Amino acid sequence: MPIIDFHNHFYPPAYLDALRSGSSAVQVTIDEDGNPRIYYPGDYNIAVPGHRDIDYREQVLIAHGVDTQVLTLTTPGTHVETPATAARLAALVNDAFAEIRDTRRGRFTALATLPLNDPAASVRELDRACRQLHFPGAMLFSNVNGAGLNEPQFWPIYELANDLGATLYIHPTHPVGVEAMTDFWLMPLIGFPMDTTLAAAKLVFSGIPERFPRIRWALCHLGGAIPYLAERLDRGFEAFTECRANIPRPPSTYLKQFYYDTVNFNPQAIQLAIDFAGIGHLVAGSDYPHQIGSIPKMIETVGTNADLYAATARRLLTL
Repeated sequence: MPIIDFHNHFYPPAYLDALRSGSSAVQVTIDEDGNPRIYYPGDYNIAVPGHRDIDYREQVLIAHGVDTQVLTLTTPGTHVETPATAARLAALVNDAFAEIRDTRRGRFTALATLPLNDPAASVRELDRACRQLHFPGAMLFSNVNGAGLNEPQFWPIYELANDLGATLYIHPTHPVGVEAMTDFWLMPLIGFPMDTTLAAAKLVFSGIPERFPRIRWALCHLGGAIPYLAERLDRGFEAFTECRANIPRPPSTYLKQFYYDTVNFNPQAIQLAIDFAGIGHLVAGSDYPHQIGSIPKMIETVGTNADLYAATARRLLTL
C-alpha cells in the first residue's frame, strides 16, 4: 500500500544559512548536539538532521516504507521578516523544494511557502510556484502576525488560487493569545490546534470558500477542533444574524469539503473526522521530524486505509 506523508517539515540548508546570516529577524543558536535551535515567541524548533539533511531524511523514509513526502516549511515562517526579506526567503525555499523534488523524483513533492506579510508579493510567488515550479499550491499559516486569513488583504491570494484550482494547506503558527501559553509547551499543544480552528471558522463565516469555490482547503492536525465543534458553529449560523451575513448555508457544509490530515494519532479522533467529512477527505501525516511527530504512529493510524489516503493526497497534489 502506498504511503504519502502530507504533513512534515523541512528547512533547506540555504534557508538556515540565511537565518544565521544576520539579515533575519529570527534568532538561531546551536545546541549541544550541533543542531540549530530556531526561536520564535512561545516556542522554538530544534532543527535535527531530519529537518535539514535530505539524504538522512530519505533513508528514514526508506526504512519506514514511506513512498512520498509533501515538503513544507514550518514555523516561524517567512512572514516574521521584513517584507523584502520575506519575499527573498520564500523564493529561496521554493527553489530548494523544487530542486529536491526534481532530483529525487517520486520521493518528494512540495507546497509553496509565501511571504504572507506582503500579499502582493505572495500573489506573485504563488503564481511563480504554481506556473513555473509546478507546485499544486501553498501552505498558509493560521494567522499572519496576528491578522486573520479572512481579512481582505489576503483575498487577491485566494483569487489566484481559485483561478488555479490550487490547494491551500493551513498550518498553525504563533497563536493569538500566545502570552497565556508560554508554560508547559501549551503553545504547540493547545494553541496550535486552536489557532487552526479559529482560522477555519473565520474563513467560512467570512464567506471565502463560498466566494472562491475552486480552492481545495486542507487543515493540519485533524483540523484542530473543527470536527468536534462543527455542530456548534451550525448552531451559531441558526442563532446569530452575523453568522449568516456572508454564507447561505451552514458552516459545516463548507467544512465537510475541507481536507484533514491525520496528525492526531487518537483512533477515536480519526474516526470522528471520518464520520464528519468522509474518509475521502483525510490524508496521512506524521509531523516528522518534530519532537511530537511520529512516522510509526502515522503508519499505525493509516492502517488499511493507506490506499484511500494516498488517493486523496494525489488529488490535492495535482493542479
